[in-house]
Amino acid sequence: MGFVVRAARPSMVPYPKTTYILKLWQKENTVISEKIERFTVGRDVELDLHLAEFDVLGNLAHAIMLESIGLLTADELADLQTELIAIYKKTQTSEFIIEEGVEDVHSQVELLLTRKLGDTGKKIHSGRSRNDQVLVDLKLYVRDRLTQVVQATEKLFNVLQSRAEQHKNDLLPGYTHLQIAMPSSFGLWFGAYAEGLIDDVVQLNAAYRLANRNPLGSGAGYGSSFPLNRTMTTELLGFEGLHYNVVYAQMSRGRTEQAALTALASLAATVSRLAMDVCLYNSQNFGFIVLPDAFTTGSSIMPHKKNPDVAELLRAKTNRLKALPMEVTLVLSNLPSGYHRDMQLLKEILMPAFDEMLDCLDVAAFMLENMEVKTNLLDESRYDLLFSVERVNELVMQGVPFRDAYRQVGKEIGEGNYSGDELRPSRDLKHTHEGSIGNLNLEEIYQRMDNELARFEFDKVEKAFQNLLKA
Repeated sequence: MGFVVRAARPSMVPYPKTTYILKLWQKENTVISEKIERFTVGRDVELDLHLAEFDVLGNLAHAIMLESIGLLTADELADLQTELIAIYKKTQTSEFIIEEGVEDVHSQVELLLTRKLGDTGKKIHSGRSRNDQVLVDLKLYVRDRLTQVVQATEKLFNVLQSRAEQHKNDLLPGYTHLQIAMPSSFGLWFGAYAEGLIDDVVQLNAAYRLANRNPLGSGAGYGSSFPLNRTMTTELLGFEGLHYNVVYAQMSRGRTEQAALTALASLAATVSRLAMDVCLYNSQNFGFIVLPDAFTTGSSIMPHKKNPDVAELLRAKTNRLKALPMEVTLVLSNLPSGYHRDMQLLKEILMPAFDEMLDCLDVAAFMLENMEVKTNLLDESRYDLLFSVERVNELVMQGVPFRDAYRQVGKEIGEGNYSGDELRPSRDLKHTHEGSIGNLNLEEIYQRMDNELARFEFDKVEKAFQNLLKA
């Protein structure tokens, strides 16, 4: 057996031509290659457009604070406020862009201010670092997107609760191990997912609170010699409180994203499980629900097919969302304290996840509103065994010890004496305890959701932003 000889790269072949461009943060005697620029900037310019409005709000709060400590005059503050509010209005439309050659949203906002106000525009960065600018923008962004997710979750919750009330008396087979177990109802089924969403909202609130801490003034992670009033900017931006330690403020980068994605993953798991139930229940072998024709697709070869693609894609999309917290974990693995460029990649994981989750919540609510529920399912004799526990309980109520009653019914079933019209078990259920078929506690579940929603204090944020944007 011989050796394989590979040709060496000829020394006369040049590496690809490299061009150089100057960035705002560079010193005049340094350059960076275009190839390295493309690699390091990645999708930042595209994704930073989502942060534009929050960057402006952070600058407004910072400018007010700078004036309060004498680093801006009252006239300079007024000019900055006027221009920043004008830029904010552009961020609400397609007018705001990050221009060619501008590195990110922070540079674009500062560039627009400097064009209009000259040296006054250059003063906006006093006491700040690009690091705490990114942190503030992301905190405000995550807080805002979580607000939208909570609102969409509440809408899905209300649909589920409404359908639970509508179908509380329509029985449904309950399963364990995918075998018929005991009687259930559509009221229980819809209501179960509604109450599950409350637990998801609890996790969304935990993520919201982590995003609701102010890192502004932490600079590059080691503070500033300027007498910054960080409590003032906390109040101006509607934050719950400060990240006090400036090193930890920087260390919260990644933790905020991971908490948000973990909450989304929990919510996604609820929607995924619901979607799987819909796939099963819509199939001919189960036949418990019917999706409208407009919600299904056909087959190119089988003319009878009505496929539940909407539920299948909900299942797949939400299953993908469940993986995202681990992506963040791996990006952050083994990082020491301080800022590292690795964290830039977190935006690529985080931002599309919110869009996907909101789309899934909207489609899930639409699907549930329009699906047809089949009634009188348990009238069929194939579901007789569902009522074996009811028979056991009936004997117990007559004074038979539970274990003896269990054996007696088991024997009846084993001998085939648990079917036929004369031995058919009664469908008359008497479930009365809290959370059972006959007592869904829907009002109590509504109240619990209201209590969890009230913990977010969305009004505080809205009022803070309204004050910042007063002309």
